[in-house]
Amino acid sequence: MPPLQSVLKYSVFGVLLLCLVLAWFSVSQRSEDALVVYCAHDLIFAEKILNEFEEETGIKVVVVGDSEATKSLGLVQRLIREKKHPKCDVFWNNQLLGTMDLAAEGVLLPYQATEAKRIPDQFKDPNGLWTGFAGRLRVWIFNTDLTDASSDGFLKRYEESDLSRMAIAMPLYGTTLSHFSVLWETMGAKNLKEWFKDLKARRCHIVPGNSTVKNLVSEQVCDFGWTDTDDFFVGLDAGSPVAMVPIRVNGKTLCLPNTVAMIKGTKRKVQAAQLIEFLLSEQVEIALAKSGSRQIPLGPVDESQLPDEVVALLEFTQEALDITQYADARKECLEWMQSEQLR
Repeated sequence: MPPLQSVLKYSVFGVLLLCLVLAWFSVSQRSEDALVVYCAHDLIFAEKILNEFEEETGIKVVVVGDSEATKSLGLVQRLIREKKHPKCDVFWNNQLLGTMDLAAEGVLLPYQATEAKRIPDQFKDPNGLWTGFAGRLRVWIFNTDLTDASSDGFLKRYEESDLSRMAIAMPLYGTTLSHFSVLWETMGAKNLKEWFKDLKARRCHIVPGNSTVKNLVSEQVCDFGWTDTDDFFVGLDAGSPVAMVPIRVNGKTLCLPNTVAMIKGTKRKVQAAQLIEFLLSEQVEIALAKSGSRQIPLGPVDESQLPDEVVALLEFTQEALDITQYADARKECLEWMQSEQLR
């Protein structure tokens, strides 16, 4: 008969081993059951929404984000690479044209969401491959201590030869890529290339992202630049002396919605559909409008629940270009910029 110490030793070891096995099994099950969401929207705002979804439904969500500079483009390319062996169930993108690229590549699974009925046709795929919600506007941001608050003030400055006090984000990524895709189509490829060359020759700052543009203008390194409404509001909330005016192309504003899409090959269609319905709801559009990013609802909402500054932006979404027209232009423009490496 073995000594008592040996018995205790092996008993304790057995208990520990059993606990480890059970813990591994529990984690493995949670991971296996979790809904994997690739998310290009700022996680500081998106995680709160996804946490609410978890609490309401009991569905575990694993979120995969991307970097500030390459987000949306990086996740789009990742999804294309993973097409044959998808790891993602739902893609929450903040760039419509990138989502359309995924649709063309056969990465997305059609889902006709009930909540999509509240979204205007301009912001959704007719076959249910993706649906837009909660938009941002492309805007001029300017420092009111350095630049005339009227639109004529900084637009006159833009026409001057020296643009060393202006900044835009690198157009390889994000909303600036979408913006340049529109310009590629409306100006023509040759004219855009010449215009961009001239912009750099006039010493305009080409910086990593829209938040950097906001920082440069807020800190008086630059007087004005191009950014999005969400970055503008971050600067305004920080107390910076900044103002904004929507950018217009051919008289139309540029409204860039978030989009949500189900990934082809998902094994969690029911849970993915639940998340899509949740994100497209009035509840979420209002929550994103109240967040620091001040996303603009695209569907009908109770306007009394919106911040005043978001209510003031609603009219601009109704004047927006139909961005879906520029999917082919995005491919051509991106290929050119990648070949140029923004030299």
